[in-house]
Amino acid sequence: MKSIYLIRHCKALGQEPEAALTKEGQQQAEALALYLQDKEIEYIISSPFERAVQTIIPLSQCLGRNIHIDDRLAERVLSTSSIENWLEVLEKTYSDYELKLEGGESSQEASERALHVIEDLMKRPEKTICAVTHGALLSLIIKHFNADFGFEDWKRITNPDIYLLRIDNDHTAIERVWESN
Repeated sequence: MKSIYLIRHCKALGQEPEAALTKEGQQQAEALALYLQDKEIEYIISSPFERAVQTIIPLSQCLGRNIHIDDRLAERVLSTSSIENWLEVLEKTYSDYELKLEGGESSQEASERALHVIEDLMKRPEKTICAVTHGALLSLIIKHFNADFGFEDWKRITNPDIYLLRIDNDHTAIERVWESN
C-alpha cells in the first residue's frame, strides 16, 4: 500500500509565488510537523512556491529528509488577467473542466499536471510520501479520486489542511485527516 499525505500550505502573506508564511502560518507549520513526525514519511515533495516550502521545512528538519521541489505542484493559474468575479468563474471550472481563461489553465490541464505527479510518486519505492501544494490544485486531485468533491468542498479546504490518499492495488481511498481550526 502507498500512502500520500496531500497538504495545502499554511497561512501566507499573499498569493504570489514568493509570498512567505505569516507568523500564524509558521506556528501551523510546526504543528503539522508534530502531527506528521510519526507517520513514517520517507519522501517529501513540494510546490516551488515559498509558502509551500516553508510549510514543510519543520517536518523536513525533524525527519532529516530533503524537500524535493516539483513545479507541477505549483498553484493553478486561473487567468493572467484580473477577473472581478473570479469566484464565480472558479466555480464554473468545477462543472466545465475545459473552461480556460486568458493565460490560465483549464481544470482538465491542471488536473492532468497534478495527476502526473501522483503517478510518478506511485512509481517511487517509498511507501509513505508527503506532497505540499495549494488549495485549487489539491481540490482537483481530490476530485479525481472522489467525483462528489466540488466547489463548495474547495471552499472548506483550510490553510493548512491534509488529505490522505491510500492506494492499494486497484483500491484507492482519500480522506481528510487534519484541518486547521
